[in-house]
Amino acid sequence: MAELTTVARPYAEAVYSLASEQKSTDRWSEALSWLAAMVKTPGVADTLTDPKHTAQEVEALLLDVLGERGSEEVKNFLAALIENGRLLLLPEIANQFELLKAEAEGVLEAVAESAFPLDDAQKSELTQTLSRKYGKTVRLDVRVDPDLIGGVRVLIGDDVIDASVRGKLHAMAASLKN
Repeated sequence: MAELTTVARPYAEAVYSLASEQKSTDRWSEALSWLAAMVKTPGVADTLTDPKHTAQEVEALLLDVLGERGSEEVKNFLAALIENGRLLLLPEIANQFELLKAEAEGVLEAVAESAFPLDDAQKSELTQTLSRKYGKTVRLDVRVDPDLIGGVRVLIGDDVIDASVRGKLHAMAASLKN
């Protein structure tokens, strides 16, 4: 996973830089989202990487599905990905692009893992607490992970806030070993 991110990040940064310069981040966001969805569609990835198809055929197929979203810049971007054998990175490139866009807009994406489903009031309180802590608007994605036993674990950027029972037990075990 980290390797995909490492390889995809420079492409996402380059596209984001171009999109910002041209004030077309929403247009690029939509195009990348469509391209990522195509690549993730079962069978499409096999077709795109099949050596029977030329680079021009693959590019034409993708641009045909994109329709009016396929600007000259998108066409050039696809050509570069195809030439470098990086077409299957599109879902991660799209993800990295969205993270850069959100950061520029002052929005942080956070994932909260909870042992039990959170009600709306708990989600709202957690979102407000994180927004105050980071000084940005926080978009919270809540997932249930019964392995946590209790509490919550929040992943926001490179930060991990582990207030789960499992996390506390691991910390206690580590301190007892020392």
